[in-house]
Amino acid sequence: MRVRLVGLGAVGAGYGSRFLAAGTDFAVITDAARAQRYQAEPTVVNGHRQDFAFRLPSEDQPVELVLIAVKADALSEAIELVGGCVGPETVVLSLLNGIDSENILKRAFPQAEVPLALSVGIDAVRDGRQVRYNSLGRIVFGPADGEAGAGLAAIADLFAEVGIAAQLRTDMVHQLWWKFMINVGVNQVSAVLGAPYRAFQSPGSPAREAMLAAQAEVIAVAAAEGVRLTEVDVANWLEVLSALGPDNYTSMAQDALAGRATEVDIFAGRVCELGLAHAIPTPVNALLRQLLVAQPAVGPRTFGP
Repeated sequence: MRVRLVGLGAVGAGYGSRFLAAGTDFAVITDAARAQRYQAEPTVVNGHRQDFAFRLPSEDQPVELVLIAVKADALSEAIELVGGCVGPETVVLSLLNGIDSENILKRAFPQAEVPLALSVGIDAVRDGRQVRYNSLGRIVFGPADGEAGAGLAAIADLFAEVGIAAQLRTDMVHQLWWKFMINVGVNQVSAVLGAPYRAFQSPGSPAREAMLAAQAEVIAVAAAEGVRLTEVDVANWLEVLSALGPDNYTSMAQDALAGRATEVDIFAGRVCELGLAHAIPTPVNALLRQLLVAQPAVGPRTFGP
């Protein structure tokens, strides 16, 4: 099976290293300038150099699987880059955060299959071209409704072959909102505090309580949208959280610590938008949004755990 990836950050590099090690027909789709930089300074994952193949948009043709592993603000560029790789037999799998990327991809690629998907439990951290992780977590994917077809079953088999934990599910709307709840809490609070996972792993810790307060607002707006998240979902997340590398950081905390813009608009911004639409108060996310929008102007932060 031919696999193409756009987005060579921590998540893309982590999963890409598995495809490379397995000898899959795998390449990273990028522009000429990035390809030159990546070749001059190769990506290193957990101490091992990754000699990824690179393809320019004009050099490829439709393949069976396209993985999108960019930040939300780079999705439009990613769509342009992978257009030549997407045909009627292509599955486009989004590993983006938030609850809207699949709809955007469906509009861009009506000829392809775009299931709902998420990555959870991955604690990869990138510093320049160096990527490290304790856990790659798992990819969860499946149709928005109905049963999964043969194409998605083949993708699940491929993940198993290359050593990527994956689940093919039929309750993906619920799963997507569960991941959204996770991100709204831990990503945003960790970004405000500049804190690693260890700050959230102790019951009753201030960071953990702030995370849960932000997540409670997601549970409220999800219910108004017809999605039922419960304390069981919170407990499932806390179990995942307990297994993450305590000294690793969420992707949003990494961005905030480096002085980069964050994905606050697709997290707190979206929660506040839904709260307004349903007349549900969202004060915690409103405050997180205000704090995170202010951060890029502060510049890089050097304090750590």
